[in-house]
Amino acid sequence: MRLFTLLPLLWLPFVFGGCDADSGTADAFETVDAIDITDALLTSQNANCATYVEAYRADATDLAENRAYEGALTIETDGATCTFTSNAIPNHDFNDAGSFATQVSTQNQVYTITAMPDFAATRTTLSLDYDNAVLLNGVKVDLLAAGCYGVGNGHSGCHDMDTPWRYDPMGTVHFGTDAHNAHTQPDGTYHYHGNPKALFDDTDGSAPSPVIGFAADGFPIFGTYFRDDTGTVRKAESSYQLKSGTRPDGPGGTYDGTFVDDYAYVEGSGDLDACNGMIVDGAYGYFVTDGYPHMLGCFTGTPDASFRKR
Repeated sequence: MRLFTLLPLLWLPFVFGGCDADSGTADAFETVDAIDITDALLTSQNANCATYVEAYRADATDLAENRAYEGALTIETDGATCTFTSNAIPNHDFNDAGSFATQVSTQNQVYTITAMPDFAATRTTLSLDYDNAVLLNGVKVDLLAAGCYGVGNGHSGCHDMDTPWRYDPMGTVHFGTDAHNAHTQPDGTYHYHGNPKALFDDTDGSAPSPVIGFAADGFPIFGTYFRDDTGTVRKAESSYQLKSGTRPDGPGGTYDGTFVDDYAYVEGSGDLDACNGMIVDGAYGYFVTDGYPHMLGCFTGTPDASFRKR
């Protein structure tokens, strides 16, 4: 792993294209003077998305398929917004367990966020209608599963957000994720369901974690560590707590984190608010947490329409 500070406000040209059907390598786009972030560990804590304007590339391998890919990401700004354009290939190897239902394929993802995020009058709940965030390697975050207990095979088809007992992909049921808590959607899009286990060192508590991406509402996403009011650097703790006892209906059994309904937000029980965020050094941001909801619990600001799923 290499320590890496994303450089500010330097635009370099970047052209996207497809993927060779045999090798998986990106053969139709050029990465002109793009910065290589393969396996990079980020260091910047700047909460302004315009700080990261740049062109980036990375090498990645599907370990189970022994296929090589090239990741591509550009970030640009017009001052009011930042636009992330990527082919959705990460900056690290993936699919170590060979459990993906579909093979990874390059995409043409374009997300726009406000460069000046603000608190909305009301929070926006997470749903299957919106992607949640884009990280600084160009891979999206899509935390919720489309699987609920008692709906089909439990892994898909549950699109009504009022349906109880929705599975948590980070829970006890295996959703075919790799070592980076990610897998593919039916179209081959690689995406994270929790801690990406990349971009920052979640075992090093010597300093606060860097910004690793931005939520759909424009607020930054930090790694796990922050400096508290006593000056101590420690992991941010979620304020969602596992319920005690047994489930009253549905799957029954003891609350064990299999379902999102197994958790309840208990204000003040941790560091973070209901959306899994807090203000540190004057800037609001979301934090990666070891426990539920893993990265975001809701949107504090207003998510941009570019994150709405087609």
